[in-house]
Amino acid sequence: MFTGCILSSLCTSLGAIPALFLIHMTHRGKDIILAYTAGIMVAASTYGLIPSALKLSNMLVLSAGILSGTAALTILEKYVPHVKMEHTPFRSSYRDQKMLFLIAMVLHNFPEGLSVGVSCASTYSDLGLMVSFAIGLQNVPEGFLVALFLLSNAVSRTSAFFITTITGLLELLSCWVGYQFAGNVTKIVPYSLAFAAGAMLFVVYKELIPESHGDGNERSSTFSFIIGLLTMIGLTHWLK
Repeated sequence: MFTGCILSSLCTSLGAIPALFLIHMTHRGKDIILAYTAGIMVAASTYGLIPSALKLSNMLVLSAGILSGTAALTILEKYVPHVKMEHTPFRSSYRDQKMLFLIAMVLHNFPEGLSVGVSCASTYSDLGLMVSFAIGLQNVPEGFLVALFLLSNAVSRTSAFFITTITGLLELLSCWVGYQFAGNVTKIVPYSLAFAAGAMLFVVYKELIPESHGDGNERSSTFSFIIGLLTMIGLTHWLK
């Protein structure tokens, strides 16, 4: 099942490939991709992680885990410096801030990798496959955006692909941590699943949705979000 963690993280590299041949991207296109990604992540949380946590525990555990995940991401965002993608064209002034951008990706990728690792360690055989597929699917547009950001800041195609791949490997590391943590302490699994769900929902509401609505593309982004939601629900239902 740990193969799902590897494949999920490598999807970031897969998404970077088209960006190597497309340096410029409209705000509308970026917003649509972000909204679609948000829909996939919400479905992964509400249709996969949360029901699984409830099966293994109760509402009190679920609430504690979700609130803990939300609080953890709030603290990390507040005290760890990171760069946001502004609602303006990418500028070369970000050239010297690539390290901060990578830190931002770690903040984003940690709950994703954690959720995959914990799901693979779960006693539910199909949960790991479902969550791995969900995170891997949303990693494709994420990899595209990371590579596009780097290319727009005068980074070579080779370096952009390499750096984007590194962000995926960092997610693989957090996946391994989640797998080991949940595998050694069975009682923590429902907390971990709920924690990952809370962290992912924080990323969606705090980062992805505001970004997708910042350039006047609210309607197209809304439809893209719903399509992403339905896509993930349909795929996970098909995989069961």
